[in-house]
Amino acid sequence: MIRITRNKDRYHFETDWLSTYWHFSFDHYYDPKNQNWGALRVFNDDVVQPNSGFPMHGHREMEIVTYVLDGELEHKDSTGGIGKISAGDVQRMSAGTGIQHSEYNASSDTPVHLLQLWILPSKPGLAPGYEQKHFSVEDRQGKLLPVASKDGNGSHLKIHQDATIFVSRLMPNQTVRHALGEDRRGYLFVIDGDIDLNGQPLAKGDQARIEREADLEIKSGKTAELILLDLP
Repeated sequence: MIRITRNKDRYHFETDWLSTYWHFSFDHYYDPKNQNWGALRVFNDDVVQPNSGFPMHGHREMEIVTYVLDGELEHKDSTGGIGKISAGDVQRMSAGTGIQHSEYNASSDTPVHLLQLWILPSKPGLAPGYEQKHFSVEDRQGKLLPVASKDGNGSHLKIHQDATIFVSRLMPNQTVRHALGEDRRGYLFVIDGDIDLNGQPLAKGDQARIEREADLEIKSGKTAELILLDLP
């Protein structure tokens, strides 16, 4: 089964410094039928304006993965983690028993476009932690590139859940395949371009929630960017 939510049906919230699309209930947006997809609790698609950002705030018991699409984001947290996350960078922050962090766009003229995912950890009480890695356009060209998984074997980040996050860039008429497994769930978001997922068309901003589909075939129309999660 593939359940598609179109771009126009995503929840959109906008302020003078933030334009965001929330795929699940978050903050003031509440829908009892849209709380999560398996272990995926939050999927936010954010554009942060220059000289703006999220001030220091707290999290607990969550794996928070940030993927920067354009621009640069400054990160600080209470573990001493500090750095900049640029386009192509993926960051994993384990909130665990409690962490404070801030995210800020220090540019004077360039917005930051990012995706932020919150994944429920496989067990509570983890020590807070922080990790990030850069993945180039060439790394994800024509393939499903793992950027985070429970293994975290050095080529990608470790998350404390039996889940894998893939990113991909497909040229026109390229096809990639993924064996999801009948006991797994998938979540796919089209960052740019358009694709067919097992014969169903998806355009930029569309999302697909997938279950009871053992094999996935993803074919691009025009050049496409996407993110795919394989979830328990």
